[in-house]
Amino acid sequence: MIFLNSDYTAGAHPDVMERLLATNLEHTVGYGLDPYSVEARNMVRSACGVGEAEVIFLVGGTQTNATAIDGILRHHEGVLAADSGHIAVHEAGAIEASGHKVLTLPHNDGKVAAEDVERYITSFYADQTYEHMVAPGMLYISQPTEYGTIYSRAELEALGEVCHRHDIPLYIDGARMAYALAAEGADFTLEDIAHIADCFYIGGTKCGALFGEALVVTKPSLIKALFSLVKQHGALLAKGRLLGLQFMTLLEDGRYERLGRHAVTLALRLREAFAEAGYAAVVASPTNQQFFHLPNELIDRLHKVASFDYWGPRGATHSTVRLVTSWATTTEDVDEFIRALRA
Repeated sequence: MIFLNSDYTAGAHPDVMERLLATNLEHTVGYGLDPYSVEARNMVRSACGVGEAEVIFLVGGTQTNATAIDGILRHHEGVLAADSGHIAVHEAGAIEASGHKVLTLPHNDGKVAAEDVERYITSFYADQTYEHMVAPGMLYISQPTEYGTIYSRAELEALGEVCHRHDIPLYIDGARMAYALAAEGADFTLEDIAHIADCFYIGGTKCGALFGEALVVTKPSLIKALFSLVKQHGALLAKGRLLGLQFMTLLEDGRYERLGRHAVTLALRLREAFAEAGYAAVVASPTNQQFFHLPNELIDRLHKVASFDYWGPRGATHSTVRLVTSWATTTEDVDEFIRALRA
C-alpha cells in the first residue's frame, strides 16, 4: 500500500534514527539543557540569521501554536487567522481552551490578504463599543497554508507591515516549512521568514523528525517566561535531548531543504500525471499537498493501491481528495500510483 494521507505516516529519516541510536545510552541533563539542544538552538539561530532570538523545542505543532499564542496574547485579545487556518479548523479548539478567541478572516486558497487584515483592525477600532469585544492581538498564518499554497516574500512583507503598523505580532506556523522553502516558485528564505515574523516555528514532525518543532521568537521580550509556559501547556519534554539531536541532524549539510525538495518534486509529478489524465488540480499548490476533484469510481479504484484522504465529505458522484508526499515517499511509490491512475 502506498501512503499519501499525510507527511507524518513514516517514522523519522534514517539519519535522525542513527543519531538517536548512537547517543541512546548517553546520560545528559533534561528539559533541553543538554549540550545537543544547546548546539541545535545555535544552529537554528544561524540558519535564520537571528543571533539574539529565543529558540525552544516543543513536542508537536498544536502544543507549539497553543503555547506561543497564549504567551503572546493578553487576556482580552484574540488571534486573527484565515477561516481555513489550522488553529481555526483542526486543533479541536486548543486556542479557545486557553481563553482566546480565533478571529477568522476570509481566505484565498488558504491565504489571507494584507488589506483584509487592515480592514478588520481598522473597522474594529472604528466601532465605539470595541472595548466590549475581543481585540485583535496578533495575526496567525501558515507557511505553507492548509491548501499547500505559499505566501510570496512580498505578501509576507505586506502582512508584516500591517501588523507592525497596528502594533500586533505576526506569527507563522511552519509545520511544513521544509516544503515551503522547496516550493515551486518560492522567493523567500528562512532568513526572510525570521526577518519578517515576530515569532514562528520550524516544523520537524512533518519534515523528517520523529516528533518536534523549533519555536523561534525573534523578539524575546514578546513572550515572558517561555520555558514555564511550554511546561504549563504539556509541551516540555523531560528527555529534551531527543529534540535537540533531531534538529541538529535535520539542519546540518542542507538536509532539511533536501528533504523538502524531494517531497515537492514527487508531488509535482503526481500533479502532472493527473493533468495528463484530464484532472486539473483544484488548488494551484506548489508544495507537497495536492488536491483533485475526481469521480468516485476513480477514487475507489485508486484506493486499492494507495491510502489518501477525502478533503471534505464524499460527494454523490465526485469528491475532492488530498494527496500528500513526504521526505519518505519514494519514486517507486509515485511510479506505481501513476500506473494505477493510467490503467
